[in-house]
Amino acid sequence: MSLDTNLYSALRAAFPADLDLPAIETDGGLVYSWRDLDRASAMLANLLASLTLPPGSRIAVQVEKSVEALALYLATLRAGHVYLPLNTAYQSGEMAYFIGNAEPAVVVCTPGNFGWVSKLAFQAGVSHVYTLGEDRTGSLLERAVHHSDQHRPVARTQDDLAAILYTSGTTGRSKGAMLTHGNLLSNARVLKDYWGWRTPAGPQGQGDVLVHALPIFHVHGLFVAVHGALFSGSKMLWYSRFDPKKIIARLPEATVFMGVPTLYVRMLAEPTLTREAVRNMRLFVSGSAPLLIETFKDWQERTGHTILERYGMSETVMLTSNPYSPDARYQNQSERRGGTVGFPLPGVELRVCGDDGVALPAGEIGGIQVRGPGVFKGYWRMPEKTAEEFTRDAQGKSWFKTGDVGKVDERGYVTIVGRAKDLIISGGYNVYPAEVESYLNDLPGVMESAVVGVPHPDFGEVGVAVVTAKPGATLSAEDLIVTLKTKLAGYKIPKRCFVVPELPRNAMGKVQKNVLREQHKGLFIA
Repeated sequence: MSLDTNLYSALRAAFPADLDLPAIETDGGLVYSWRDLDRASAMLANLLASLTLPPGSRIAVQVEKSVEALALYLATLRAGHVYLPLNTAYQSGEMAYFIGNAEPAVVVCTPGNFGWVSKLAFQAGVSHVYTLGEDRTGSLLERAVHHSDQHRPVARTQDDLAAILYTSGTTGRSKGAMLTHGNLLSNARVLKDYWGWRTPAGPQGQGDVLVHALPIFHVHGLFVAVHGALFSGSKMLWYSRFDPKKIIARLPEATVFMGVPTLYVRMLAEPTLTREAVRNMRLFVSGSAPLLIETFKDWQERTGHTILERYGMSETVMLTSNPYSPDARYQNQSERRGGTVGFPLPGVELRVCGDDGVALPAGEIGGIQVRGPGVFKGYWRMPEKTAEEFTRDAQGKSWFKTGDVGKVDERGYVTIVGRAKDLIISGGYNVYPAEVESYLNDLPGVMESAVVGVPHPDFGEVGVAVVTAKPGATLSAEDLIVTLKTKLAGYKIPKRCFVVPELPRNAMGKVQKNVLREQHKGLFIA
């Protein structure tokens, strides 16, 4: 790999030869060409350069989704700085922590939040605070328009930081995962090949068209979806917010869709989702949260397409994937199997280990550890925590402990059972919530379930089930427990069950089990 591995340079090299072709069409009817992306990111990069910031400064961004926000990300890479995307749902306490921990040189926020965000930033010693609205307004663009639309990307090495992504922080303070130019570039290259991204100049004669309906403050929307499109010169149909009716109406113009499970459930609820609507699609990808096997099968039956599930995390980008198509290079891995996340991607090593750190045989459940070019550099300013999350094997190889629990079957398919922190130890027995949830989800009338562990005076910890009903169904919590007792060992049975209208979720559709644990922690202990 060359010494200069600036991620932007690699993405820019993949732009089509004709820069006036459309690169992004927004849900508001705007069309941005590849030249527009290049020019806008150049002007923003020149604005950052004019601030004479130290190399590798953090640029913290908490704004609504827009093409201009994407241009700011590209500009940060071009200028050799570190992009710090922040969830738009974060409030003052969380923002104060992120700004204090990351010490950004620049903060960009929505115009409506400028009052309180700027106060936090200035108190923390930040010199530059700009605004950026989703409607192309704000001081950032007002300043950038005065700068040149030509810019030479700053040279970066593969070990230089490109981004810091803060984890959800469900078990304490959020940790900033440091991702390098090399991490992100290697992952983009692998996925371009593994998922068969089609370039406009390729043998098919027509490039892919991606429906982009995800947030861009997260790995899935930014580093998987956006990088995939840019690295193959593919057009994006850009949605600031997910609207199932509008997106289904545009699917005939597209070839690729990426979403979280919730988005697939919402589209399945629309009668306009037909085989005719998806006639030109070649790939549906799901991730960021577990996909229910019922959703997997319903989608298959309704559309004729099999959703491709994959597995990744903030610290590693993508790690595994169900296969895109039969390919001898990948041991003829051709079947997309529901309930699994497929095989380790090329270049990724994955093993399942017991509590003693020893690798387990196929089929046994344990902690998932990985190594490869996409594994992050460590946690920002947390050397002790970084050291805790890595281990070495007998050969001296370093492995990252993902915190996920899973297994690998005889064919090599990886299945995620849950998070290690979600494990319930009840009366000395290990209870994996995902196993109990799978049985609950199969019961008549159950839409979805979540099982969490709460303190108990006798057993130390016991399971509590929280369940939602399918439309039109009426569920009895007591009856669910009675039925479950005929299917599972007694120690796995939740001690209480609650039927609720909906489960709490974060912006990426993951069930917030920390919220459920907090809600029910006093059930058995006063």
